[in-house]
Amino acid sequence: MGGDEETNTGEEEKQKSTTPFDLNDYTVIKEGEAEILMHTKNEVFYNKTQVNNRDMSIAVLRTFISKRKEEHEAHLSKRAKKAMKVSEDHDSGIEAPSESTTPNGKSNDESETMPNGEEPEKTPEGKVRGELKPPRVLEALSATGLRALRYAREVEGIGQVVALDNDKASVEACRRNIKFNGSVASAKVESNLADARVYMLTHPKEFDMVDLDPYGSPSVFLDSAVQSVADGGMLMCTATDMAVLCGGNGEVCYSKYGSYPLRGKYCHEMALRILLACIESHANRYKRYIVPVLSVQMDFYVRVFVRIYTSAGAMKNTPLKLSYVYQCIGCDSFHLQPLARTVTKNTSVRYLPGFGPVVSQECNDCGKKYNMGGPIWSAPIHDQDWVGSILTDVKSMKNRYPAFDRISAVLTTISEELPDVPLFLSLHNLCATLKCTSPSAVVFRSAVINAGYRISGTHVNPLGLKSDAPMDVIWDIMRCWVKNHPVKAQPPEHSGSVILAKEPILQANFARAVASLSKAQAKKVARFLPNPERHWGPKLRAGRTITSKHASLLGPEVVDGILNNNNNNNEEQEEEREAKRNKTQDLASIS
Repeated sequence: MGGDEETNTGEEEKQKSTTPFDLNDYTVIKEGEAEILMHTKNEVFYNKTQVNNRDMSIAVLRTFISKRKEEHEAHLSKRAKKAMKVSEDHDSGIEAPSESTTPNGKSNDESETMPNGEEPEKTPEGKVRGELKPPRVLEALSATGLRALRYAREVEGIGQVVALDNDKASVEACRRNIKFNGSVASAKVESNLADARVYMLTHPKEFDMVDLDPYGSPSVFLDSAVQSVADGGMLMCTATDMAVLCGGNGEVCYSKYGSYPLRGKYCHEMALRILLACIESHANRYKRYIVPVLSVQMDFYVRVFVRIYTSAGAMKNTPLKLSYVYQCIGCDSFHLQPLARTVTKNTSVRYLPGFGPVVSQECNDCGKKYNMGGPIWSAPIHDQDWVGSILTDVKSMKNRYPAFDRISAVLTTISEELPDVPLFLSLHNLCATLKCTSPSAVVFRSAVINAGYRISGTHVNPLGLKSDAPMDVIWDIMRCWVKNHPVKAQPPEHSGSVILAKEPILQANFARAVASLSKAQAKKVARFLPNPERHWGPKLRAGRTITSKHASLLGPEVVDGILNNNNNNNEEQEEEREAKRNKTQDLASIS
């Protein structure tokens, strides 16, 4: 009964949304191939800055559809080979039945999976048995519907796109925009008035891709989101509550994400890893696990793209992918404490608690105490094969991405990151601790490479450096640098003084190394671009009255224009009310 009532309500809402509207009250906004009508009032949320987010999502969605097709073809090929082998065994089994056949002459595998062993070999992709349906996409929080419309109009091979919102004004705006975008959008996109959490819970494993882009934290949606994604499907999730994730309110972060953040230079990458650990935790409750393909920090938010699979066995590896972080309060030293470990004996694998602690009570480098944070996702946060495919696709379709320069720069930097090194160091912070002049990034990179370790940049911070070199090696390199570039004496209890008081065990070699510059740097490819315009950042939540205090978000010119329009509208409304009052008084005097 509940499903029928929901359907009837949806039909009624669709009929109500056909109310006429005056185009003069709206501004047409074009992004990519989609156009939306924005009301002059702040009724439905729209942020121009999120064009980077939407472009990146479209690029990932295109690659997902391509990879999904490849995986399906590989699966069909594997089944065909298996069926052929079963058929051969069956033919030979007529003369001499083997142990692997069942009484009816078929192998155990064939009797379970293939009623007719030869059919998969003959089955083309278009046949019902091996047909791959177009992916269904759910945009859980659609607002204007711009993202859903861009998916439908720009991504080839996409199926149905369902756009949800629990705000009537947003749903009306979305349906208006669907009609405004013509027949293609009307055929593929549907807008529903519903609570995203309830909708996703009542549609388990129905969507190949679920997009979560809330205003703030996604934590309340994650439990239902991981259940609505089909096996092998993708969850795209944004978190904009960066103050919480980056350590501004650690207790709030723990209550929302189950992890305690640290305020280091790497806080934005730690925010990514906290979000991944949170999604994994929700997935594990349903015997599912995640595989990150791309995780980015851009503008004022973090965005992760993860595939979700179901496997009780693979789920056991989750503790191996999580770690606690120890951050020294006196210097930049940090250490990771894995949550668990495995012991293999013959073919059996045992899961045991991780060995610890990895640090003593006091920092070995400067003697200060440690702060502890986490747990965070310490496994790779990108799939470099995916990143390469996405970047190639973006470059081949440059004109179809409004934010091409920005997303190609981010993807280029990600493609050169060390995938197996969590978090990063800041060269400037190292030098600030020692009160010394900073070596150039090339010189420092060369010293690390010459010491036999790997080093790379990070897309999160232009000054960040990822390296698998332990902290004692990093500090030895800095001690050698300070010997050649002396510093003023500091108080003996100062962290830098304690570090420099020790003699370096490693003698650093600062000679220019071949790999000291990445390929992008050597080719002088832009990797960190400035914002395209002023006030490029988060915008005001829909429905809130715009006042002068929002000038820092929207810009003083925009705010002044809106306030002037509001004043004019208020004057007109006052005149109308005065005219009505006079008319009422005249009628009363006549009677």
